[in-house]
Amino acid sequence: MVDEDPELAELRKKRITQMQSDQVAQKQQEEQLRQVEMQRQMILKTILSDEARERLARIKLAKPDYATTLETQLIQLAQTRRISGKITDDQLKQLLKQLTESKRESKITFKRR
Repeated sequence: MVDEDPELAELRKKRITQMQSDQVAQKQQEEQLRQVEMQRQMILKTILSDEARERLARIKLAKPDYATTLETQLIQLAQTRRISGKITDDQLKQLLKQLTESKRESKITFKRR
């Protein structure tokens, strides 16, 4: 067998060590994200009625970014104590209406002569 270059062996060891530390860091980051998501879901479970949570889940399937924004706003309302009791499905509908009205885009129409 051919003897391996010691410098090459050292580079391989460093690279393997770096890859292992990157994997550990990635796993830790994924775990933190999971914990944050679990906390968000627990807060939403306490402030939303069952029907409202179902509606939010359906919205999340259709428009994930919009649902995340809505969840964040609901959590902020709960943390600032601007919500008293659980939010019903009707209250969630009203909140959705307010959000969609404020985010309406202007339409551009072209008139041909």
